[in-house]
Amino acid sequence: MEPKELEFTRLVKKHKTVVYTVCYMFAGCREEAEDLFQDVLVRLWKGYDSFRGESDLKTWIYRVSLNTCMNGLKKKKKWKTSHIPLSIDVDFFGEISDRTLQVRRLYDRINRLGLVDRALILLWLEGLSYEEIGAVIGISVKNVSFQLYRIKEELKKMNI
Repeated sequence: MEPKELEFTRLVKKHKTVVYTVCYMFAGCREEAEDLFQDVLVRLWKGYDSFRGESDLKTWIYRVSLNTCMNGLKKKKKWKTSHIPLSIDVDFFGEISDRTLQVRRLYDRINRLGLVDRALILLWLEGLSYEEIGAVIGISVKNVSFQLYRIKEELKKMNI
């Protein structure tokens, strides 16, 4: 393997959970998340030579992941007029904890947000600072603060 390929492989291993988390948040099912994951890896590989290091590597990975997933959803909506998600609310391995139900409800609400709002809240849930979120999304820190407050209020008002 060439040095560039080894370096890229290390990068993917180190940041694969970041990429997969973004993909999972924007996907309707596991297979779709895996497809998006592959699309993101292709985009990262194609853009790897052009990464100039002007931002943090993790910021660049988030930006590529978010843009790929958001564009993928836009294309999907263009070609598929209806999508019926299948879900099974049965836990075959034990009882569902209150925490699990709370997390499910939160993600159900998040999935009803617009693409940019979903991206903002995802980055916040991932523990990125307002500065990092602003760098990924391309908005000011003050705007990040305002948008997150608005999104949190919107999530509180949603009914399941």
